[in-house]
Amino acid sequence: MQFSGGNRRKLRLAGDQKSACYPHSLQFYLEPPSENISLIEFENMAIDRLKLLKTVENLGVSYVKGTEQYQSKLEAEIRKLKFSYRENLEDEYEPRRKDHISHFILRLAYCQSEDLRRWFIQQEMDLLRFRFSILPKDKIQNFLKDSHLQFEAISDEEKNHREQDIIASSLSLSGTQLGLESVYKIPFTDALDLFRGRRVYLEDGFAYVPLKDIVAIILNEFRAKLSKALALTARTLPAVSDERLQPLLNHLSHSYTGQDFSVQGNAGKISLDQIDSLSITSFPPCMRQLHKALRENHHLRHGGRMQYGLFLKGIGLTLEQALQFWKREFIRGKMDPDKFDRGYSYNIRHSFGKEGKRTDYTPYSCMKIILTNPPGQGDYHGCPFRHSDPELLKQKLQSYKISPQGISQILDLVKGTHYQVACQKYFEMIHN
Repeated sequence: MQFSGGNRRKLRLAGDQKSACYPHSLQFYLEPPSENISLIEFENMAIDRLKLLKTVENLGVSYVKGTEQYQSKLEAEIRKLKFSYRENLEDEYEPRRKDHISHFILRLAYCQSEDLRRWFIQQEMDLLRFRFSILPKDKIQNFLKDSHLQFEAISDEEKNHREQDIIASSLSLSGTQLGLESVYKIPFTDALDLFRGRRVYLEDGFAYVPLKDIVAIILNEFRAKLSKALALTARTLPAVSDERLQPLLNHLSHSYTGQDFSVQGNAGKISLDQIDSLSITSFPPCMRQLHKALRENHHLRHGGRMQYGLFLKGIGLTLEQALQFWKREFIRGKMDPDKFDRGYSYNIRHSFGKEGKRTDYTPYSCMKIILTNPPGQGDYHGCPFRHSDPELLKQKLQSYKISPQGISQILDLVKGTHYQVACQKYFEMIHN
């Protein structure tokens, strides 16, 4: 894949050629794209896919995967972002092309750390699971073949011959269900998880797997291939010579794709008197703990001042309010007013774009807080879900009046490294 600064020349393909490029609405992404695209298209495609994967993550927490609500909401988001999702739709070439290229772009951005790789793999697996669930049965065999999976659907005659053995090995499958379900003959080594659980019929080195169980095996294959590909990408990425690329990739892996809460739209919307109450009712835990530490200690170190100061700016504090807020708190800590003016007010004005390069800084994204500048001893910045000891996090959630069941749900999400989703769950519980 090569990049140009301006508009790219679009490939002109006939209908048969388009179908050959992307025969299915889902794929294992075995071959990287080879066409030229502009940097603008590169970034737009990547941001759209990132929005899609964030939706996949959020829906997986809010709804049971596979339920009607989950399926309909995810399909609506895929349609809105113009990605491929169903077979037999008219003019699917562009959505499938976008799906293919954007996946490989995010590979470049999300191969750079273990946390990023783990998150990316999980969301891509959930997206593949959804697409496979709506794949017509007559398309499944071709998809398996194109994905280099040696999984062959057996004939009805062969299925009837082994009916009792297959039903006996599958706890949730009746004779009636088996009659309606495809059964796949796959190498025994690809079904080891089912074998360990004694949930599959084996014969002559092959496992006979019903369609309902083949999904887990397909996802395991996809995980293994994608994990290996990301590790290889991480090793080769430093050799990428295009200096325009790395800043874009770093931005993608730390970017926030939700609503814009920039200061321009919020300035002056809150007063200093509201901050204490808002910190309890509306602040995310990272900002709540910073506010509490500031009120108790009348001081924050640089990392905490930057994270909390830009957040306060983002929710509507003006420059004059910010100077008043920080000065009043530091003076309570016995700091001389002149010392504050000399040592701290410049940095506050700088963050509002009034000093230095005149850059109007925006609040830190969640990914930036999670992945950069971890807190040390005596620091209060960072993400409590990412940087706190589980027992300390549990105590903190108890002090916030989160129910035991809610705490358990949040800690499970943290254990799975779903830090942003844990924060969302906290917010839902605080607001019932």
